[in-house]
Parts: sequence; structure tokens; C-alpha cells
Amino acid sequence: MSHTPVPYDPEVATALEALNTDLPEYTPEALVALRDVVAYPSAAEVIGDRPVDVAEHTAPGPDGGPDVALTVLSPRGLEQPAPALYNIHGGGMVLGSRDTDNPRLVDLVLELGVVAVNVEYRLAPEHPHPAPVEDCYAGLVWTAEHAAELGIDPARIVVVGGSAGGGLTAGVALLARDRRGPALAGQMLLCPMLDDTNTTVSSQQYQGFGPWPREANLAGWSALLGDATDVSPYAAPSRATDLSNLPHAFVEVGSAEVFRDEDVDYARRIWATGGSAELHVLSGGCHGFDTLAPDAEITRAAQAARLSWLHRVLDIPTK
Repeated sequence: MSHTPVPYDPEVATALEALNTDLPEYTPEALVALRDVVAYPSAAEVIGDRPVDVAEHTAPGPDGGPDVALTVLSPRGLEQPAPALYNIHGGGMVLGSRDTDNPRLVDLVLELGVVAVNVEYRLAPEHPHPAPVEDCYAGLVWTAEHAAELGIDPARIVVVGGSAGGGLTAGVALLARDRRGPALAGQMLLCPMLDDTNTTVSSQQYQGFGPWPREANLAGWSALLGDATDVSPYAAPSRATDLSNLPHAFVEVGSAEVFRDEDVDYARRIWATGGSAELHVLSGGCHGFDTLAPDAEITRAAQAARLSWLHRVLDIPTK
């Protein structure tokens, strides 16, 4: 079978031409080495003089492990409990930090009047599954238990994440359901990393090129899972046999990326149980197109869809 790739959106293609995405090799070790190359601005740096308060907290770690760090961003002068976004950063399970998504989260705090809780989780390969998803779940439980002091309405919490963070978001939603933990209002899965098998057509269409090619994906899963053969659905949510009784899902993915088919299938399987999911496939979008081409029309369309869904699922009146 031919695996001819879907072409990129023209504005995305232009942005990609200016981006050097080549690594000498894609291995867990090569990806880990990138941690020293990429720096992210702190929450305070992103906020500047805008009316957003920032506070640092820690939650007890899972199974007596190290504490989980949380950054909480709140609208200044918050007078009543607000909806919350519990954010899990991306990075292929091996990269990034809770500062990764500060720009997006600060904008959402100001746009929607929500509280954003940004979790730090341990990274693979030093900390393989279940450490990352258990850290994220422990932080969510703490957030729900301390909702009052954080100014959060516990009935209106959405877990959100992109790429590896999207996979962890789906895993956390499954854990919350199965452990009868916090009742989530929704799960926002942005180009989520869900399927460790790498057997879909789209997982083979982007081999050797693109911002997150097949080789990088294989390395990320190898870092998280090692040589495991009995893979948990909390690590790779595509392996879950039951997707019923999950919170409303928002699934967004580009048509021109590795994760396209597994993400579309995840939404389809939620619908098959009678569940609620909203699926957006952005034509010509590569992995992380919104970051690579922030001013492109495809990015504006994606951001409008995200905001619309958040307004609806969190019952936030439009301005």
C-alpha cells in the first residue's frame, strides 16, 4: 500500500521551510539531549503586567513518590469560583516542562476568566510508565480537593493537553473514571499521542520528515514503555477496550501528521459507546501547526473551535 503523505497547508509549509527539524538520529537519548537546547519562559515572564496572579503549589506524589509541582494562574480579582483548565504539557513523554504552555494558558485565563493549573510530571526514560500519568493524576486529585482555596468550581474542570500531554490527558480521564476520582467536565485532546503500536496509515506517512516524524514517535514510546509487552491503556489510551462514561472529549489533529488516524479513531470509538466527542481535523495541519504558524488561517480556525467548545462545556457566557 502506498503511504503518500497528505500535503501541508501552504502557510504551514512556509513555516516548516524555516524550521530545521533534522536530528542525526531519533533515539530516546537524542531526544533527552534536546532538554538543554530549548528554554521556556516562566509564567511571570509571560504574564508581564497583565492582570493574572501566579502561585506555586505542591501535591503529594503517587505512592509516596516525590511531590508534584503545580503552577496556578488566576484572573486577578477573582471573586467567585471559576472554571478550571488542568493542563498537561507535551514533549513526546521525554521533553518539556510545565512552563511549555504558559503563553497559551495565560491567554486563556484572560480570555475566558478561568483558573489554569499547570502540572509538572516526571519524564521518561528516567521515569517510565506509570510515573508520568500517575503524577498528572495525583495533581488533578489535589486540585479537585483544594478547589475552594484555589478559586475553582470543582464541577467545571477540563483536563487539557497537546501531543504527549494529550495522551496523558486521555489517560488521566480514564483513571478518573476507573478510580471514581474527580468528575471532569471535559477532556481537550490536542493532537494526542495515543497509540504505541504505530500501525496506522498516518503513522507511516510521515517517516523521515516533519516536526514529529515516525522515528521520533517510536523513540518517545520506547522511552515511556521500554520493552513492555503488556501495555496499559493508561499509558497508551488507544489500547483501552472500554471508552464509555468518559467526559466530553474535544479531539483536534492535523490531517498531515503521524497522529491523525489514531485520534480520529479515538473519537469514533467514543461515539460508538454513545459518548460525547467533538472532532476537528485541520486540513494540511502538521504536528504543532498552531505553534509553528501562529498567524496562519488554519491556526485561527483551530483556536476559534477550541474557544467555542470551552465556552459550551464549561458554561462560560460569550462576551
